[in-house]
Amino acid sequence: MDCSIEPMANADFDQVIALWKTSEGVGLNESDTREAIALYLERNPGLSLVARDEPRKIIGAVLCGHDGRRGYLHHLAVAAEHRRQGIGQTLVAACLSKLGELGIQKCNIFLYADNAEGRVFWERHGWTERADLRVLQRPVP
Repeated sequence: MDCSIEPMANADFDQVIALWKTSEGVGLNESDTREAIALYLERNPGLSLVARDEPRKIIGAVLCGHDGRRGYLHHLAVAAEHRRQGIGQTLVAACLSKLGELGIQKCNIFLYADNAEGRVFWERHGWTERADLRVLQRPVP
């Protein structure tokens, strides 16, 4: 792995959103606007990360935050030509370390049911499915 891992900044938005848009398994919606991501980064300072190659191009990114009790990772993506080099694993490990420093003991992810490649990645790195839970959601009026 020949890249640097750094905190995500508002200035990274254009490169990060371009990466997410070209990464299968990443679903973007109204929560992924420039303003919404800026608010997320402000609420969770220093937790979300990017991986940069030598010319400083973003080749990996992950949103990381917590609610004071559980950590959450969203939108982990590594550019296709840089996969299988440990970049995703390094981003996740750095996020978990930062959450641990804050006293967060468990972390959750959301994975699309049809994201087979993503499932293989997460399970290979020790994540397990909670078959006893279902995610329910509704818009906030």
